[in-house]
Amino acid sequence: MKFTLTLLFLCLCLTCTAATGNSNVDSLKQILKQAGSKTSADTINVNRYNILAAAYFQSNPDSAFYYGQKGVDLSRKIHFDAGLANGLLQTGRVDYFKGKSAKAQRELTEAVTLFKKLGDKKGIATCYEYFGAMYTLLADYTLAIKYLDLAIDINNQAGNDEWMQTNLYKNMGNVYFSKGELSKSLDYYYKALFIAIKNHYTLLSGNLYNNIGAVLQNMEVYPNALNHFKKALEILNGTDNTQALGTINQNIGEILLAQNNLDSAIIYLNKANYIVKKQNDKDGLSSVYTDLGLCYAAKNDYKNAISYIDTSLQIAKKYKIVYNQAYALIGLANVYNQQKNYKSAYKNALQGRQLSIKLGNLSIKANAALQLSKALAGLGKEASAYQFLKLYINFKDQLKSNESIEKSTTYNFELTFALKERQLKQQQHEKDLIYQQKAHNQRLINLIFVVIILAMLLITGIYYREKRQQQNINVMLEHKNHEVLNQKTDLDEQAKKLHDLNNLKDRLISILAHDLRAPLSTLRGLFGLLQDETITHQEMVAMIPNVLKKLEYTSDFLDTLLFWINSQMESFDTSVKTFSVSELVQNEADSYEAEAGLKGIRYSTKIPQGLTANADPNSIRIVVRNLITNAIKFSDYDDSIQISIQQDEAAQKIIVKVTDTGVGMSADQLNKLFKSKVESKNGTNNESGTGMGLLFCKDLIERCHGEIWVTSKPSVGTEFTFTIPLIC
Repeated sequence: MKFTLTLLFLCLCLTCTAATGNSNVDSLKQILKQAGSKTSADTINVNRYNILAAAYFQSNPDSAFYYGQKGVDLSRKIHFDAGLANGLLQTGRVDYFKGKSAKAQRELTEAVTLFKKLGDKKGIATCYEYFGAMYTLLADYTLAIKYLDLAIDINNQAGNDEWMQTNLYKNMGNVYFSKGELSKSLDYYYKALFIAIKNHYTLLSGNLYNNIGAVLQNMEVYPNALNHFKKALEILNGTDNTQALGTINQNIGEILLAQNNLDSAIIYLNKANYIVKKQNDKDGLSSVYTDLGLCYAAKNDYKNAISYIDTSLQIAKKYKIVYNQAYALIGLANVYNQQKNYKSAYKNALQGRQLSIKLGNLSIKANAALQLSKALAGLGKEASAYQFLKLYINFKDQLKSNESIEKSTTYNFELTFALKERQLKQQQHEKDLIYQQKAHNQRLINLIFVVIILAMLLITGIYYREKRQQQNINVMLEHKNHEVLNQKTDLDEQAKKLHDLNNLKDRLISILAHDLRAPLSTLRGLFGLLQDETITHQEMVAMIPNVLKKLEYTSDFLDTLLFWINSQMESFDTSVKTFSVSELVQNEADSYEAEAGLKGIRYSTKIPQGLTANADPNSIRIVVRNLITNAIKFSDYDDSIQISIQQDEAAQKIIVKVTDTGVGMSADQLNKLFKSKVESKNGTNNESGTGMGLLFCKDLIERCHGEIWVTSKPSVGTEFTFTIPLIC
């Protein structure tokens, strides 16, 4: 993940005071050129230099520094404190941007002293904002939060400038993102985004969509992250905010790399590389080089991979960019592990881990633990490798925390509602303007009628024309009344959607509260056994496959849960493809044969080979799994379960059946299935459930253009059947 999202505020933080177009910038340059030495000792020229510095920062930091330094030199010569303070702000942020933190600290400290002397609270808050971002980059999060809190307090005292408040919330989100506290970072990012949308801060909104996408990328919710990055790109394309465009292109490249779409990833990363080189952005250059190296490593081009990542490491060390040092070291460990050079991999991964502890970033910690586990396993140190593997899994679980996922979902619901509410207010405002125009027209008509009474014969033609105008207005009124009725219908539909969203929230909470607790408790028990000192090494080694299997089951459950959460979103698209139904159903049946055996259930399959279908395989897998586990749950000793597939060529369908001779269901129970959440009954071994599984199955099958139904009799058994489109 590119760390320069902590720098994105620099692209916008002084736009309100430097909102000059290209023509104004050219005019200022021409005025300064003509002035020469005749008016050099002039406060007006100092202000012009500072405006030019602010205007050039987004597109050409070197020019920004040049004009800022000119303003500083001239201010010192004429003892102009206000100009000097603003000039030091310009040079300080460029020096910080280029990695010259010590020099930037001196300049910003002097600027704070001058602003305090002048009583300029906004200037002081801006300095503290820069300090907060600088210390975030240097991984000193305590100082970063301290300065940003000071800036927020001062901004509130000065009247709460909402532009600055948005930037401060965004930078505070950057700090918590860097610390790996994703839930807190989402709080601040969405606070900033709500203000930006309310005030039409378009460029800030684009940056915030990118930052929220970065959080989702850390949680590995790649489709949603990619949507946020593309939204940011859509907003910022065509602007001169090149630094932000570079960041977004790199983040898209990283997602494509994670999805192993290497050629497309390299295209986006090269776009980012072109921008950061042009900007002389050392932080961005270091980060992009590591990503390119990882791409080439995935393509087995290890020579290019090591060259890119080693260059990244040297840049990060030179400019003391701690995050990028850790990122590059772990990248080198990854490449050496692929080459089976485990000693070099271990050395680099260990250094990366030490830096990750200083950073406190969960994503970096997780990657360091994974590379250490691989290197130690290659060196034959299985016990140590296993410990780091447990660490890696623990960090990944924290990154995919339920709190962050639920919070992201909730904030998106609130944001959608806020956008719709703003749209409705805009429509109401437009209607008010139309009604005002109509009232004005009506008054004009009344005046015309007075004139008509005084001179009826002379203005008969005018009267006729105005009468036609009145008829046209009536038609318009009728049309607008129809629009008002349509808008009322839209409001009713939106209210229903909001009600459905609330029901979805209840579903998510129910599943998270019930289904996730059981597998986690099982895994906790298994790990407790592994820590028992009475267990021999051989016994521990023998238990490892079972532990890994439980981890795989828990991971699979989380993937299923995330898949369901995403499937409920309006933006969810099923991945319809051609796949082997025979192989998929057989694999799922094999996975639960042992579980059925533990209950003494006879278990059989009747699955012909070579049947293919056109649907979403993940959805079908989840449905088959639910039906099999239900059959096991409600069957007892000496009952039987059969999983079968057949094809109906006439109807172009594949029919999948799960049949059991278990406890069965009454007619009343059958009527409630697939309609709403049902009261889940315990299984034959007291197994519990949430009552949402079959409703979920029905939703997935219908999304795949299939059907699902059930037949059952008490004490006889149950048969679940579903169909999906056949591919011959």
